[in-house]
Amino acid sequence: MWGRVREIIKKEFYQTLRDPRMRVLLVLPPIIQLIVFGYAVNLDIETSSMAWVDQDLTPRSRELLAEFQGSHRFLLKAVPAREKEIQYLLDRGEVQIVVRVLPGFARDIERGNPVSVQVLLDGTNSNTASILASYAQQVVSGYGRKVLAGHEGLRLAALTESTGAPVAADLPVLTAQSRVWFNPSLKSRYYFVPGVVVNIIALVTIMLTAMSIVREKEIGTMEQLMVSPIRPIELMLGKLLPFAVIGLVDVAVVTTAALAVFRVPFRGNALLLLGSAVLFLLTTLGAGLFISTVSQTQQQAVMSSFFFFMPAFMLSGFTFPIRNMPVPVQYLTYADPLRYFIEIVRGVFLKGTGSDILWPQMAALALFGVTVLGLSAARFRKRLD
Repeated sequence: MWGRVREIIKKEFYQTLRDPRMRVLLVLPPIIQLIVFGYAVNLDIETSSMAWVDQDLTPRSRELLAEFQGSHRFLLKAVPAREKEIQYLLDRGEVQIVVRVLPGFARDIERGNPVSVQVLLDGTNSNTASILASYAQQVVSGYGRKVLAGHEGLRLAALTESTGAPVAADLPVLTAQSRVWFNPSLKSRYYFVPGVVVNIIALVTIMLTAMSIVREKEIGTMEQLMVSPIRPIELMLGKLLPFAVIGLVDVAVVTTAALAVFRVPFRGNALLLLGSAVLFLLTTLGAGLFISTVSQTQQQAVMSSFFFFMPAFMLSGFTFPIRNMPVPVQYLTYADPLRYFIEIVRGVFLKGTGSDILWPQMAALALFGVTVLGLSAARFRKRLD
């Protein structure tokens, strides 16, 4: 048995490496995804273009402008004087944020009255707008604390002068000290690049498995295999094992690139990652095997692979947090194997999580893998018989 399986594996590797389309599928998707998600897809906001509208024109308003510029997150691009200029800048996308200081800003500060600063944001990209709003809030709050400290200093100085003796300031101080775990620098590539492992192994193994079997139908060699002494189980193993090896090689290549090129931290166990990849391969190879039974041409196999992969990709939590999805969709994600493998990969890379924490995800992958591969294998054998 294993001698025949070995010959099929050798034949499959030879055909895969000889076919130009197969070589493209082996090389192009990993490179493109690494470049896109490692360099192009970047949610980090280092600096943003800002317009400043000062309707107070006092030293106080200029102090606030200095706070914004000193934060190094805002680059002053324009100082519009009229409403139409503000609208023009936002419509053309020349600035992302407009800060307006209203008349009476300094007067209200000196009198101790509530003071507000208007912040206008380009909400075309809701993620960018929310981050910039948070940055602006931090700058304004920091300036407010300085003003409050200055007022308190003046009050204490006046009390000291009136009493002729130093006055102690017994004021409660409450500060929040934040510490970010797992990704202290908050780099978005640390979040995206580990997920590329999941996408590559899913896309490549599903598509290659489906196309490999359909190719036999397309060129007319499936009938020859069916009348040969090769049994369906041997043909199935010979077809699946090469792409399982390719999937594991892709995992190793992408993991190495994540560490060497993108400097993504790897805090977990490499063997745990490899074992989870094997469990995930059961599902992807089973899906490819099923697609091969419903497709007659390689073009149909490619289209069916994307039809399976894209919804699974969107629901996996790779780009959009699952907790932000509607509740019915969140329940739907439990039927997506990519969700569990992404949780495992990010846990191993960034958190150093072990099997004592990730065993539910691994159990889910094993259940999906055995079920999908078993049903697909049964359908494949029935078609051959």
